[in-house]
Amino acid sequence: MSSEFERILDENARYAEAFDRSALTAAPLTGIAILTCMDARIDVEDALGLRVGDAHIIRNAGGLASPDAVRSLVISQQLLGTREILVIGHTGCGLDGADERELADRVAASTGHAVELAFGAFDDLQEMVRDQVRILRGHPALLQVPVHGLVYDVASGHLEAVS
Repeated sequence: MSSEFERILDENARYAEAFDRSALTAAPLTGIAILTCMDARIDVEDALGLRVGDAHIIRNAGGLASPDAVRSLVISQQLLGTREILVIGHTGCGLDGADERELADRVAASTGHAVELAFGAFDDLQEMVRDQVRILRGHPALLQVPVHGLVYDVASGHLEAVS
């Protein structure tokens, strides 16, 4: 029986045989950068009608404006020309209602190491999205560009603007 890793390599070989995107540049065609969650249920391109090469998509747990997400957005703006940002939270996020202390204890119990991480748990999805938008709009390293907040419903695929 083959491993999932081997299956992925086989799928990539089939993909590479028909690969036709070598003319794309690293700069997104739409000028949009998207910050969203790593949740596997979010198909950003399909949900927004995008194709490969249209946007930069930055993903992390919760879709948070973490220092590394901001670093990626700065590079996206300064080196690759993006001029608009979308922040997309989603229903059913694992961080919604999570307990930071319990998660830290779980990590310590399963790894044998205590961790000092801020996981980004939240209790109000729309307010969390608003907070990330505020962080990005006010960050001194980012250009003053339109920053929009959205909530993606994983049950319906619908996007709702958050103001």
